[in-house]
Amino acid sequence: MSFLDILIRIVLAGVLGGIIGIERESINRPAGFRTHILVCVGSALVMITSQYIFSLYSSKVNLDPARLGAQVISGIGFLGAGTIIKERASVKGLTTAASLWAVSCVGLAVGVGFYIGAVVASGIIYLVLVVLKRGEKYLFHQKKQLQMLLLVENKPGQIGKIGDILGELNVNIRDIKIRQFEDDNEIAEVMLTVKLPYEVEKHHVICQLAAVDGIKEIQ
Repeated sequence: MSFLDILIRIVLAGVLGGIIGIERESINRPAGFRTHILVCVGSALVMITSQYIFSLYSSKVNLDPARLGAQVISGIGFLGAGTIIKERASVKGLTTAASLWAVSCVGLAVGVGFYIGAVVASGIIYLVLVVLKRGEKYLFHQKKQLQMLLLVENKPGQIGKIGDILGELNVNIRDIKIRQFEDDNEIAEVMLTVKLPYEVEKHHVICQLAAVDGIKEIQ
């Protein structure tokens, strides 16, 4: 493998990884521009090194040139896991973790010289991150999740009032927990996890609930 060929592969890996990383950086994700470049370049280098080792020792011992690449695919999981954050009832960072894994595969493809596959895959990955994100709510009608803590008067029918308001707004209740205070039997704590339709804003739901008689505080 010539110096020029090696240079082209490493630079192309950096460019393709950077293109995908720019999108992640633009929305302030923990793994952004530089991280994606490093992952892609590193993966390409692994495949180049694997080919180099194979060319040196294939006549002496049995070698699998794909072995090092397989370790990249499985090993990238620790970096992806570091971008996943659990925040109350929601999980963030799954898309960034997936993009890191995909970028590592792009780097492997570039490193082995499969340029067409690497470029096409990078284009598809970028379209998924940018275009599908904007059209996701129209394609899949995905709903927004909201978690609220309500302090309400501890009296019959109070939960029913809350349910009626949410039902009128077409809000789906995913989870509800009620806790009574030992030192104050007149107040109860209600923890709600709900799914909102895209046409319903969070502040509108909160305002409607705040108007209900008996609700003292909403967080």
